[in-house]
Amino acid sequence: MIHMVSEKILVGSALGIHLRPAGAMCDTAVKFDSHITFTFKNKVVNAKSVISILASGVGCGDEITLIAEGPDEEEALKAVSESFRKALQD
Repeated sequence: MIHMVSEKILVGSALGIHLRPAGAMCDTAVKFDSHITFTFKNKVVNAKSVISILASGVGCGDEITLIAEGPDEEEALKAVSESFRKALQD
């Protein structure tokens, strides 16, 4: 059985996902062994790749679903979500 955890995040930044939140997501995600992605408009985006995150085209008011799957998935989801949300507010 495949287990994973997920969380929906509304992107409220007027700029959408730009370099700062993309970098925060990636920098945090690479610290974990879990496979970390997010989905947006039926696309699966690698949260460990800044280029993939920036290329996703997520804008202000869009919702993504952050997903973590692996041995440290709960901790990974919490950490990535927190760092991403904080970077969106800065």
